Amino acid sequence: MDWYEALALLLGSIIFLMAVGMPVALAFLAANIVGAWVFMGGERGVTQLLNNGMGALTKYALMPIPLFLLMGEIFFHTGLGGRMFNAIDKLLGRLPGRLSYVTVLGGTAFSTLSGSSMGSTALLGSLMVPEMKRRGYKSHMSIGPILGTGGLAIIIPPSALAVLLATLAQIDVAALLIAGVVPGLILAAFYIGTIWLQTRLDPNAAPAYDVEPMSLAFRFKLLMTEVVPMVGVMVAIIVLMIQGFVTPSEAAAFGALGVLVLAALFRCLTWTAAKKSVIGALKVTLMAYLIVFGSATFSQLLAFSGASRGLVNWAIAFELAPLAMLLVMFAVLLLLGMFMEQISIMLLTVPIFFPLAQSLGFDPIWFGLIMLLSLEISFTTPPFGLLLFVMKGVAPMGTTMREIYTSAFPFILCSLLLVALLIGFPELALWLPSM
Repeated sequence: MDWYEALALLLGSIIFLMAVGMPVALAFLAANIVGAWVFMGGERGVTQLLNNGMGALTKYALMPIPLFLLMGEIFFHTGLGGRMFNAIDKLLGRLPGRLSYVTVLGGTAFSTLSGSSMGSTALLGSLMVPEMKRRGYKSHMSIGPILGTGGLAIIIPPSALAVLLATLAQIDVAALLIAGVVPGLILAAFYIGTIWLQTRLDPNAAPAYDVEPMSLAFRFKLLMTEVVPMVGVMVAIIVLMIQGFVTPSEAAAFGALGVLVLAALFRCLTWTAAKKSVIGALKVTLMAYLIVFGSATFSQLLAFSGASRGLVNWAIAFELAPLAMLLVMFAVLLLLGMFMEQISIMLLTVPIFFPLAQSLGFDPIWFGLIMLLSLEISFTTPPFGLLLFVMKGVAPMGTTMREIYTSAFPFILCSLLLVALLIGFPELALWLPSM
């Protein structure tokens, strides 16, 4: 069987099974079993493939995923996240559009810990948009920042999705996490600048309202008790990894322990909250591990059948410049993001794109960061980006898709500008990891 026939069989099986409603992880597993039967000699091939897949689940690099997820679940279910949201809101005072800033700052913290852009968009959309609409905010000031927080969450550590991508691509987990710090801060500055510009161009987009006056001493107390401890946990994780004191797995363990201790100190660690946190983290972890299993076996089948080697050789034969090939891969990710969720896209593209990127001489950490950003941009790209429809589902009655599209556009431009900066200045991503 030629390489393109093997690739068509494997990808076609997966796409067909997902189209008929089979869960992503099970669709990959079923297609892999069929592929192993065809390419690896029947029953023996299937047994060998399953054994190899089980080996992929025993990697130490996977440890941060459940710990980061547990960290986020505790942060949410104990109410620590809500306390931080309220504190930031009060500290910003009469700043025009302050709830938009609160959404970016607090939403990024939650999205980063939860590891789910769809989940955080649904939560923030149902929580913040009605409140901002009640206070007279125009739709682009409420919807846009929520859609934009995913771009920050996916690259600023701790990011469960970055850990999963690094594991699938077999690159350094800590390096990919640390590489997102500087670009993440730049993107946050772009978002804040966008909100500031929108309020300057149209002051009525975020009308001011009376707030309770607070003394400087009370503001300081609020900052130190409600914001610094929560943000401090995330900063400590990043610093410990940058300094080389801990591995990503150990940093994730310290992070989960830190949030647990904070919840206990704030007396909001109840049995119900602990139970919901463990169950929520367990559900997503099991899904992630099934995905890793499916991806590992899928990569082996692509290699064994010659599909990956044939595809790379076919792509190189076009003799496109590396930048042109990067733009082609970027466009493919944007297109897939209109119809599929991020983890499914990674499963399909990582085994193909990373060998191609390596053949073109791209740094794997830099390319991984570009891929993470492209996945997030694709989620909010009109007309079919999945986050746009999630927002439509939770937004107040009467919100139109046109409003959602126009709200997302400025923040998509910010992310595209960051991608352009990373292409022009790769050291923005590689400087910290090199230290």
